[in-house]
Amino acid sequence: MTLLVVDASVAAKWFVEEENSTAALSVLSEGNRLHAPDFFLLEMDSIFWKWIRRDVITLTEAESLRETLHRYPVTFHPLTPLIEPAFAIANRTGSTVYDSVYVALAALLEGKMVTADRKLYDSLGNSPFAENIIWLEDI
Repeated sequence: MTLLVVDASVAAKWFVEEENSTAALSVLSEGNRLHAPDFFLLEMDSIFWKWIRRDVITLTEAESLRETLHRYPVTFHPLTPLIEPAFAIANRTGSTVYDSVYVALAALLEGKMVTADRKLYDSLGNSPFAENIIWLEDI
């Protein structure tokens, strides 16, 4: 089993067909144990809200997507213990504190963070945390 910390850039692709959606859906396979910081749910709600505003989905569809998301096998972790390591990672790598929370969780769990955020992935590529991140296409 592979322990993966999944970020919202990957999870969003579970719900809309776009580049790398197939790879994102493969993350949900039974061979993976998925984890995320608890604010992942807030981040996903923000994405759903943007899609409503852009007429990509309706409010009713968003509510259905939210219910579906809550049924996916993702273990959530509280944010508070991740803040200090995320701040340190951000200052060491130049990535945002916000994104570094995912990296901190991956490091803590000795797993890999999977992302479709190219800027984040590239910012960590030559850092000590490169071993904790994987590009979605490489799944």
